[in-house]
Amino acid sequence: MKLLYIFKDKKIFFFQFFFVVYIGVNLIGGERGLISYFEKKTHENKLSIRHSKIQKELVLIEKRNTLLSQSINLDYLDRLYRQKLKFGKKEEIIIKLK
Repeated sequence: MKLLYIFKDKKIFFFQFFFVVYIGVNLIGGERGLISYFEKKTHENKLSIRHSKIQKELVLIEKRNTLLSQSINLDYLDRLYRQKLKFGKKEEIIIKLK
């Protein structure tokens, strides 16, 4: 019975205490908490690095595409078929480095 009277007399204190604990737990953990924020921040950094790599590859591919499509660059075309088909002239010696 004494315990019941203590809860009745100090119910505002207990309410405040549990409210502060609830807010604290959700601030640290939870879906919108501090830990989740840092996890999302590292994921964002990884994605931005990946995005920059993909952008560089896209620029390179677009450059190669313009060399072959708008006005055919014979030097680039010569280098391509020598690399891909291992083609050379009779006087040339082909050395594979890789």
